[in-house]
Amino acid sequence: MLVGMSTPEELEREVTLLTAAARHAQLSARDCLIDDEQAPLSREEALELLALGEVIARKAGYGRQLAVRTARAAGASWSQIGAALGTSKQAAWEAHARWIEEQAAQHWNTGYQGLSEEDEAGARALAGHLDQA
Repeated sequence: MLVGMSTPEELEREVTLLTAAARHAQLSARDCLIDDEQAPLSREEALELLALGEVIARKAGYGRQLAVRTARAAGASWSQIGAALGTSKQAAWEAHARWIEEQAAQHWNTGYQGLSEEDEAGARALAGHLDQA
């Protein structure tokens, strides 16, 4: 249990995607299966459940964009990537471009997290333009 940790920022540093998902599943199951013999989630647990959901979304989103980079590096087209994501090539490319911008901004703000200028340039070159392969 992650007592006293209820914000995504706090949890994100403490848990992996796997441990966050396992704890989220545990709390969700308890929340859905409450009966006369089991107490409902406490306020702290309910807040932890919410924060864990956000952490999972953030970590999964980051992993998704890393997988997009891997697919591009392996020669996948934006049409293929869009199909794999269940979206259009334009939506896939735009989401990846936004992710690159967010990572560059994070590096600018923190000085160490996210993508450095050099890494940003490499990510943009790899992403290419939407009309490219």
